[in-house]
Amino acid sequence: MLRAEGLTRTYRLPRRSLWAPPGRRYALRGVDLALAEGGALGVVGESGAGKSTLIRLLLGLDRADGGTVRYRDREVRPGPARGLTWFRREVQIVLQDPMSSLDPRARVRDIVAEPLECLGVAGDHDARVDEVLAAVGLDPDTRDRYPHEFSGGQRQRVAIARALAPAPRVLVADEPVSALDVSVRAQILDLLGDLKTRLGLSLVLVSHDLGVVQHLCDEVLVLKAGEAVESGPTARVLGDPGHAYTRALLAAVPTLPAPRGSVV
Repeated sequence: MLRAEGLTRTYRLPRRSLWAPPGRRYALRGVDLALAEGGALGVVGESGAGKSTLIRLLLGLDRADGGTVRYRDREVRPGPARGLTWFRREVQIVLQDPMSSLDPRARVRDIVAEPLECLGVAGDHDARVDEVLAAVGLDPDTRDRYPHEFSGGQRQRVAIARALAPAPRVLVADEPVSALDVSVRAQILDLLGDLKTRLGLSLVLVSHDLGVVQHLCDEVLVLKAGEAVESGPTARVLGDPGHAYTRALLAAVPTLPAPRGSVV
């Protein structure tokens, strides 16, 4: 459904001296990715691994130095917004921090309806706003409230509703729970899983939290310094990793010690 082949992206570095040529840093180096229809793919790696760059290329927000991105066998080429309207209707994103991704001066109705208006989606926009708010567990009567009047988890539900408004087939979630309290993370993850099943969505989930990926994803791609070092079914890759870097990521997951006197 969504496929990337040989994605490479480099950035120029400052010159070390007046006469030295500028250096280059590889953010991605020949990365392949495939998302099956109805599937859920997790992209994991530590900070600086290239996860955010990969997402920008997948969404057509940046241009790769090499490689291609294709959606349903149609190439996604960055360019004028009008030329990507077909793609934006099909693929939407949920960003990491709902407080910074939502316009604080806009009411929920306008926030959720914005993609409908920008993408020229026909129909009753007010009815669609109420529909997606209900789908994410919010009372449609909250449409006239502002983002600061909600809790962090509720704001992320608004962000998810906005992404769902144009009825996409693919949802890209970039660290969707990392900015939330621990107490509400499970609720948002369960919501994403429920929406995926109920609406038949395909999901790309970017996270540094392996537990989140295990909870939602059936496939996983492990990035290290811009390279894909391991990929495959989540149960195999995280259950019996073949690469030392994946084993290091798993070893870094914090665990609580057993209480004294307990039987382990």
